[in-house]
This record gives sequence, structure tokens and C-alpha cells, in this order.
Amino acid sequence: MKTLHQLLSTDGVIQLVIRLGFLALLILWTFLIIKPFVAILTWSAVLAVAFYPAFSWLAKHLGGRPRTAAAILTFVTLGMIIGPAAWLGLSAVEGIRDLATQIGSGDLVLQTAPEQIKSWPLIGPWLYDFWNEAYTNIRAVLRQAAPYLKPLAGMMLSFAGDAGIGTLQFLLSVLVAGFLFPHGPQLVGAVRGFLVRIVPEQGEHFLELAGATIRAVAQGVIGVAVVQSLLAGIGFKFAGLPSAGLLAIIVLLLSIVQIGAAIVMLPVLIWIWMDKDITTALLLTIYLVAVGLLDNVLKPLVMGRGLTTPTLVILIGVIGGTLAHGIIGLFIGPIILSVAWELGAAWIRIDGTAPVAHNIVDH
Repeated sequence: MKTLHQLLSTDGVIQLVIRLGFLALLILWTFLIIKPFVAILTWSAVLAVAFYPAFSWLAKHLGGRPRTAAAILTFVTLGMIIGPAAWLGLSAVEGIRDLATQIGSGDLVLQTAPEQIKSWPLIGPWLYDFWNEAYTNIRAVLRQAAPYLKPLAGMMLSFAGDAGIGTLQFLLSVLVAGFLFPHGPQLVGAVRGFLVRIVPEQGEHFLELAGATIRAVAQGVIGVAVVQSLLAGIGFKFAGLPSAGLLAIIVLLLSIVQIGAAIVMLPVLIWIWMDKDITTALLLTIYLVAVGLLDNVLKPLVMGRGLTTPTLVILIGVIGGTLAHGIIGLFIGPIILSVAWELGAAWIRIDGTAPVAHNIVDH
């Protein structure tokens, strides 16, 4: 009662307001300082959580040397980003710029139906006529819509220009994640202590659920999509497709939002069979079909019994993350939104009934 009386007194209220004001100022000032690095720090934390099982296994097999394991894992990840990812990324940027230039000038380059389609059995003549009719109509529509598409061209050029900054952010995130690996237990302990203060009874449960969701989305959604798009891009390059990198980026987006790569693969396979000899077309078809089915094999392996986050949440995370943080938001957006969704759903279940065990396997 004495403490309450002191708080309700004039001097106590003034002191409380001053303390809260200084605390709010400190929090705001801290946020303004770290604001340019929020995306990098977030992605670093995601990478650290997603790859911590691999780091732990590597450190154990190196005789308990966490710093060496962190260095090896960091260099391997950097090699993947600087190597094939950079190769496809530059090709994608070039393809986006070319497409944006064509949209801005109102002169989109479309291909007429190849003559050899006529010789195809059964559907050849019909497909040839349908293709040419579609070509004529679409080209006329695009010419009329060209003035309205110019803002889209500007957005595409801006996105292509941000790709270099996004690549640098990726590199910095990987380096920061490498420094976080050896301090994993201490960081987990700090987060656990923070959650216990907010939700004392369910802090441990929420911590496990957040970690499991990050690993499930990062490995089973983002990781599989990156692997699939890289392999698809390599196949597109060997096939000699124009804008192979841009098509690989489209495969990446479709894989992340759980639509699948078939929308891209089918037209590509048709083009390959029209442009290549039978042996080359057959080999590329086998390879690209295997790449297209890769997610059906990898996702069950890395996600256990699956992810309960709806596809719409992941799609909103992809779009919102990209708008908020550029190309790096393409990856951290769905992860953060998935974690928020799973924690919110768990909180509702806990408040509505009794605590239930989470249904995401911790890999």
C-alpha cells in the first residue's frame, strides 16, 4: 500500500513519466540506429536457426571445435551464393532489364509459331494456327496497353537495380550468421528469458515452436525453392534459353508460394523440342522433369509431417517482404510471417482450451 501511495503521489507520477519517457526515447533511438540493418540481422538469425543442426553436427565431428565448424559452414554458404546463385542472378537482372526496356518502348518481342510445328502428328496444324492467332491478338493488345505498362517497366528496372544491394545483404547476413553459430546456446537462453517474462507458462513452448517453424519454412520452402530454381536455371542455360536467369527467378517465386514449377517447365519443354535435336531434347526433358518433381521428394524429407502455415500467408509474406526489404525480403518475409502465424495460432489454442503439443517436428 505504501508503494501504491508513493506511485499515486504527484512526485511519484512525475518520476514514473520521466522514466517511461527516457525508456521510450532509448527504445526509439535504438530502433533508428539499427533500422538499416534490420533485414540483415533478421536474415542472419533465420540462417543461424535453420543451419544450427548442421553446425552442431559438424562441430561434434570436428572434435568439439565450434569456431572451425562455423567458418567451414560460412565459407560453403558463401561459395553457393557467389558461385551459381550470382551467375543466375546476373542473368536474371539482365533479363528483367531487357523486358522492362521492351515494355517501356512498347515493342515487346514475341515469337511466331515455328514452321516445323506443322509436321507434328495429330495436333501440329491445329497448334500452329492457334499459336499464330494468339501471337497476332496478344501483340495488338500489348501495343494498345503499352502506355499503361510503362510504370510497370519502371518498377522492374528499380527491382533489377536493387538486386546488387540485395546480394550484398545476403553476403553480410551469411557472415553475421557465421559469428552467431558459436554463441547459439547463449542467444537461445536470452530469448528464453525474454519470453518467460512475457508468457511465463508457455515461453518454452513458443520458443520451440518458433525454432521449428523457422527450420521448416527455411529448409522445406525457401531452401527447396532455391535448390530447385538453381538446378532449373542450369538446365535453362544449357538449353540456350533466352533470359534463363529470369525464368529461374520465376521458378523460385512459384516454388516459394507452393504453386510449383510446371507453369514454367511446360512451355520450356515445348520450346526445347522445337529447337533441339531429339537426343538433346530427350536428355534435357529428363533433367528438367526431375528438377520439376524435386520438391515432391525434398519437402517431405526436410519438413517432417509438413507445415501448417496456409499458402496465402506465405504468399503475403513473399509480396510484403519484397516490398518492405527488397529482394532479401523475398526470403525473410514468408519466414517471419509464418512464425507469427504459428505463434498466434498456438496462443489462441492455448487460451481457448488447454496447451497442446506442437505438430512440427524439430529437425
